[in-house]
Amino acid sequence: MATRHLVRTVILQSLYEWDFYHRQHDLVAILERDLQEFASGIDEPDFAWRILKGITEHLKEIDETIVRVAPEWPLEKVAIIDRNILRIGLYELLYADPEEVPPKVAINEAIEVAKNYGGPSSARFVNGVLGTVYRELQAKRGLPVEAAPAPKPKRDKKVPHP
Repeated sequence: MATRHLVRTVILQSLYEWDFYHRQHDLVAILERDLQEFASGIDEPDFAWRILKGITEHLKEIDETIVRVAPEWPLEKVAIIDRNILRIGLYELLYADPEEVPPKVAINEAIEVAKNYGGPSSARFVNGVLGTVYRELQAKRGLPVEAAPAPKPKRDKKVPHP
């Protein structure tokens, strides 16, 4: 697993715990523990801290974006895992340095995380929300509005029979 993908999954796990306990626990302590337990020795821990800091600084705007783009899903009704995958993806799409994380990479990463950790329709939901925001950003910048990447079908791993 690539370092940044691993970092995103650890951040997801930390955000999930924090959100599950109604934000009553110290998110920094949760991430410190999770990085130590699941990603000790990663070569760029600062990437994790930048994402976490960015999400917490822009949480209100990120959540408002989710509500605006998916109005049929009140935020508290969105599955905790999907809500936090969207928070990571939207932070990277809206606020992170696009030279460090290009928009399509942010979308693809969020879709992959949704496939691995979300429910059966999570990848489509995440792709729909992030794709809409991506197209809005492109239009706002006067750039051609391209389609966001479509989720790739999940392939079953075949185990050879002895």
